[in-house]
Amino acid sequence: MTSDKFQSCIQACQECAVMCNQCMDACLSEDDVKMMAACIRLDRDCANICFTAVEFMSSNSQFSAQICELCAQICEACGAECAKHEADHCKRCAEACRRCAKECRSMASMAA
Repeated sequence: MTSDKFQSCIQACQECAVMCNQCMDACLSEDDVKMMAACIRLDRDCANICFTAVEFMSSNSQFSAQICELCAQICEACGAECAKHEADHCKRCAEACRRCAKECRSMASMAA
């Protein structure tokens, strides 16, 4: 499988990572930052695994499917946490996480 076949997953991961970083930054500006701690941590983890997944897919790594499966799990956790909050940035992040999880699961099943 070439990286061209990964393109929609790569794009979803890039968009999710950027959205998670933006959400994390916005959460740090909230009045009650402590209440946002879990969201901030998951945003960080999700952005990191999404960027890692992009690196693995773009280099045609034999471990892309496994990384994308883990990425889907982290995206789902991050999306679920973000969905708990009313802030618009959290809602947008939750949606990006759900899209990315779906793309990663699809890619992982194709590559397996």
